[in-house]
Amino acid sequence: MKKTWPNILICRHFGQPVAQTHPHLINDGEVTPGLTKSEFLSRRIKLVEKAIRTFKGVQTVKDHILIIPGASKVFMTNDIPYPFRQNTDFLYLCGFQEPDSVLVLKSGNETSERNHTSCLFVPEKDPEKELWDGLRSGTSGALELTGVDLTYDIRLFEEFLNNYCKFNSGFVLWYNFLRPVQQKIHDSVTQEMMVESKYKCMEDPTRLCQQLRVIKSPAEIELMKQSVETASQAFIDVMKFSSPEVNESALYAKMDYECRMREAEFLAYPPVVAGGQRANIIHYINNNQRIKGGELVLMDAGCEHHGYTSDITRTWPVSGKFSPAQEKLYNGILSVQLACINLCTIQFSLDQVYHAMLTFIGQQLQLLGLVETNLHTSKLMQKAKEFCPHHVSHYLGMDVHDTGEISRSINLQPGMIVTVEPGIYVNESDISVPEEFRGIGIRIEDDVLITETKPIVLSSSCPKTVEAIESVMTSSS
Repeated sequence: MKKTWPNILICRHFGQPVAQTHPHLINDGEVTPGLTKSEFLSRRIKLVEKAIRTFKGVQTVKDHILIIPGASKVFMTNDIPYPFRQNTDFLYLCGFQEPDSVLVLKSGNETSERNHTSCLFVPEKDPEKELWDGLRSGTSGALELTGVDLTYDIRLFEEFLNNYCKFNSGFVLWYNFLRPVQQKIHDSVTQEMMVESKYKCMEDPTRLCQQLRVIKSPAEIELMKQSVETASQAFIDVMKFSSPEVNESALYAKMDYECRMREAEFLAYPPVVAGGQRANIIHYINNNQRIKGGELVLMDAGCEHHGYTSDITRTWPVSGKFSPAQEKLYNGILSVQLACINLCTIQFSLDQVYHAMLTFIGQQLQLLGLVETNLHTSKLMQKAKEFCPHHVSHYLGMDVHDTGEISRSINLQPGMIVTVEPGIYVNESDISVPEEFRGIGIRIEDDVLITETKPIVLSSSCPKTVEAIESVMTSSS
């Protein structure tokens, strides 16, 4: 009788989850959860197409080579590393999650219908190092896992570059020289490709890659929905957990716990957990104070779920009920947020939504008696900026502040996912406003999918009306 071995023994050579070892996460044919080899190939093809198109008609340009490094481990002290997070563009193009690797795309593949050859350089298997740091895929495992054309030992990277320069000239070198991701790779590129000056010119591939990343595929949208829903449900549990005199650090810990229990890998960024007056510090992350009864807490948090992030902000009373002044200000900013979400269509840009937000905030400030009712438009807009010093939105995806090279002045497009996050922050020392509003900071943030018609709020299950929040707080007792 033929003996069969468990899948776990067959796949010990992989350094990241695969279908055989993690069938609850990954299906056959997927490189990372929800994303197939064919999708990663399509991304690489589109990137090389963009690079070639950039120099279309320039006869002196013969070829293109794109070098996209992966991240290295970063150590907090001696041999103690920070949690590893892969370089986003590298992960987007191949799905390989091990450190100290690099992806090279060479244009012109005569043996294939593809427009390029993809080469992945990875650390080779090393039993001694794997004993301490965990399994590696090695060249054979990386080839099987990712579906790239070729894999090499990372120690051969300099030799590869040297040979490429020997037999090629007049090529465009696509490499982010100004912001190196991995120092060893940067040194190799500098030494082997830039000294000889055989390249026609050097360009940064970051913008091209982000032009692809800013529009989410159907598979990416599903992953984003999961990430946002995970964070939304975690917020509900954190609200229920809140009580007078709770420490901000406890709410931080509760958010982290609830996201991880729903299979998020980690929080997407250090969360803001700001009680009372501290909510007026936009990026407050000390999270080490007790929140008094009667105070609001502003929490800005999200999680990373299989490489895709969420970013939500809610503000609620730890005592379970808004005071009259808190409710007035909260409903004012909620009306602004709803109006801004309605503008998230293909007719508008994020900058246009931002300017509309300032108008809406100015109107609310007047209605609430926080500023004079007779201010001219320009002065009212300036006042609005003082009460809300940040933009209304940013792109969201694999990074929290995603695709930063993409202008917020272009019209929104179907498949984009953005945040909508207006706020009003009233400093406790501002004697120009009624006393009842002093020291209150409120922000409401949702994650929104752009479609051909109307926007879809992905975080709609996270309570944000006064009634819904107070209902959740009541149900906790």
